[in-house]
Parts: sequence; C-alpha cells; structure tokens
Amino acid sequence: MTTAIPPEGVRAPHCMVATGHPLAAQAALRVLREGGSAVDAALAADAILGVVEPMATGIGGDMLAMIVEPDGHAVSYNGTGRAPAAFPVEALAGLPNQRIPERHALSLTTPGAVRGWEDLHRRYGRMEWKQLFAPAIALARDGFAVAPVAAREWAVFDRVLHQDPVCAALYRAGRPPVAGETFSNPELARVLSAIAAEGADAYYLGAPAQAAETASRHAGGALAAADFAAHRGDFCTPVSTEFRGLTILECPPNTHGVAILHALDELGQLDPALLAEDDPAAVLRTVRAMGRAMQYAKQTVADPAGNTVCTVVVDRDGLAVTLMTSIFKRFGSGIAVPGCGFVLQNRGFGFAGPGHINSPAPGKRPYHTVVPGAALRDGRFHAGFGVVGGLMQPQGQLQLLVRLAAWQQPLQAALDAPRWRLESDTALAIEAGTPPAIAKALRDAGYGDPAGLGELGGRSDFGGAQIVMRDADGSLLGASDKRKDGIALGE
Repeated sequence: MTTAIPPEGVRAPHCMVATGHPLAAQAALRVLREGGSAVDAALAADAILGVVEPMATGIGGDMLAMIVEPDGHAVSYNGTGRAPAAFPVEALAGLPNQRIPERHALSLTTPGAVRGWEDLHRRYGRMEWKQLFAPAIALARDGFAVAPVAAREWAVFDRVLHQDPVCAALYRAGRPPVAGETFSNPELARVLSAIAAEGADAYYLGAPAQAAETASRHAGGALAAADFAAHRGDFCTPVSTEFRGLTILECPPNTHGVAILHALDELGQLDPALLAEDDPAAVLRTVRAMGRAMQYAKQTVADPAGNTVCTVVVDRDGLAVTLMTSIFKRFGSGIAVPGCGFVLQNRGFGFAGPGHINSPAPGKRPYHTVVPGAALRDGRFHAGFGVVGGLMQPQGQLQLLVRLAAWQQPLQAALDAPRWRLESDTALAIEAGTPPAIAKALRDAGYGDPAGLGELGGRSDFGGAQIVMRDADGSLLGASDKRKDGIALGE
C-alpha cells in the first residue's frame, strides 16, 4: 500500500535525500546512517542510477554538482568532458548544416562522471571509497526490477539501440524489459568493481578507455584513450542572483544555468502583484522571460537539448550537495563500449555550427544542459534542487523557484503542479492539468502546440525534479517528482 505524500513533502530532523529511484534513495540513506557525508551518499546513489536508469546516465556520461558547506560557502564542480584532441573540424563541411548530428560518432565527448566522483570524494568524502559502490555492483551483477518510468522510456527509445550491435545486445534492442522485469549488466558490474578497487584511474587509464577508443574508431569517431587520460574536472565559484529573499546559485558556463538567473533577474524587477499566484498574465510573463533568457544563453553559451538524473542530499552536519549526471540524449550516442556495459554520451551534439562561440574544436567543452542548483537564505543553505530533461532543466527550475519563493507553495505541491515547456520561440508544450484559463492565455499569446517536434515533441517530457529544503524550524523537507520513479527519504 502506497502512503500518500503530504503537500509539504517528506520531513525529517537530521538528514534527507531526494533522488530518482527508490534503490538509490535507500542506499544513500544507509550511507548517511553509517556516518557518510552527503557527498558519499550522493555518489552511492548516482552509481546505482547508472545501473537502473541506463537510458539517462552512466559512467559514459558527465557530472556537475553544487555543494553548499555547513557555513554557507558554496562550490560548484564542472565534470563535463571535452571534444577529442583529434577532433576533425574539417569533417563538419560534409555534415547537414555543418552541425554534428545528435547520434553520430563525432558527437562523442570524453566522459567526466567517474573522475568527478573521485574529485568530490577526495574533498568531501568520509566513508571508504570502495564501500560506496557495493550496492551498485550488486544490482548490476545480480539484476534489479526495472521501474515503471524507466521501462516506458526504454521502450520509447528502443529505436536508438539498433544502430550499434554492441549496444543492441547490451540493452536488448527490440525486446526492452517491461516494468518489474529483472535486468542485469554483469559487464558494468566488473567495471564498477575495478573502479571501486583502484579508483578512477581504473577507468581513465585502463581497459574501459581502450575499449571506448575501439568503439569510437569502429563508428568513425575521434575519441581516443588519450582523451580519457587527459580529462580533468574543475571546482569553481557558482554564479548567482537574488530572488525574493533567496540567493540562487547555478553552475557557470559551459552550462545554461545563466538562463535561469537571467529570467529571475527580469521577474525579480516586477511588482509582486504582476507575479501573482496562478494568474494567467503572470504565467505568460514567466514564459516570456524564460524565452528571452534561453535566447540569451543560446547566443552566449550555445545551442541546447537531453536526459539526466539528479540526487540532492543534506547530511547531519549540514553539508548539502546537488549532484547531476547525464549521457545527454536517452541512451546517449547509442554507441556502447564492448565488454564494459555502458554507452558513450553524445554531448558533441550540443556544439553549434562553425563561427559560433560554441562551435566545435579539439579539446573544447560543448554547451551543457545539466544545471544543479541551490539557494541560500541569510547566507546559509536553504535548498538544493535540480530538474532533469534537457531544455526542461532551466524551465523547470524557474517554474519551481517561482512557485516556492514568489508564491510560497508547499514543496511537494510545487513539484506536482503542471508545467509548460518551450520547444522554440513560438512552440509551447502545456502539461495536462494546467488550468484552462492559463492554457488559453498562453495559446492566445501566440504559443502553438509543438506536437511532433523533436524526440518527445512536448508529449511527455516535463522534467523530473528533486529537492531538499531547510524549513524555518531547522528541519529538512524533501520532495521527489511524480514524473519519475524516485522518492525522498530522511531521518
């Protein structure tokens, strides 16, 4: 029997985790109980998400994180990978519109997630490294029951799995597992075991890097083992703005977190009466502000789109982390690494064409859609949050922040509320359940239905949010999006 979640979310006095799968949440909470830090718990959860949601994330992808230390000091981590050192710029001339197609061998960029795990653990970890991966290894080796949302996405994107024979065999092209069916990945279990035993170098200097080069070359790409060996992530200072008494923190470019801040700056200048709760005119102002902010990001950062997972953890000492990993499009590039149980990401699709600030070049990071966020109140941690779903990430965050900070809605209710999603300057998907007056105002303003556009065409992808917030009494509230398979747990 499922227990109804109160509108305010799950409440706990000491620690909290919100993530996209129950097994990941349970593992993270165990780590916290055993004395691990918020980062330890997030890493254990993320390793599991790469096993149970292979269409969304994995060790072939990237990682970004936002950390707020107990004293309120905030640090972001950019674990995004770069284009290969031997990227053939001249090959662009033969591609449609001189752009890298979304699932093409030249879309491969160096995965950054595993090095990111290690970098975060070295700075913030308390538990022994190898302990963090035991649950993920067991699930990959022994199998897990595929969750309902994951099964649906697996089936919708089965077509991606057929272009590469290794990928087709690994993820059962043509016969995707249904909800509740057991799926195992012993190849991935072996790679995770090596990472657990030897650290990130087992991945970046070992057999996975060599096998990835083989896969890339076979597909006609330029990604090489040397690119794995050269990869480094960066700790950096977040970018921020003020909105309704909160300091909103985002990762700096190459992500489009600046779009969220740009939109908040515009909305924050409005008289509060012009941003009234569920007023159709206020919602229209929010949509327009987001559209202008996304255009700003497109011109100054790059061209957007993707799929991601998010974990937010706050531990007993007050350390908070929002950790997000992604292989970009569902099942990434669709190019699997032989004998290793994972696909390579296709972040190179985020590059623009020649002459743009975001045009591809050897060793260059592409425009990135992953935007882990956090908020401070009076200089201390107030909330950690992320919304998965490519272009939905900044749009979902903006809608969530307006509902929480401007409209003061309860946490879980704010996550559950229907959303909109800009697919272009004039195309807007409106989620079922949106009040008719709001939907009419948006359509009357000239925003058309985007049905048929892109992979999802606005049909279903309104994101999946995870959030943990410190309440006024010091307790923690956690909420997990009903659009995904996850939960929030605390104690």
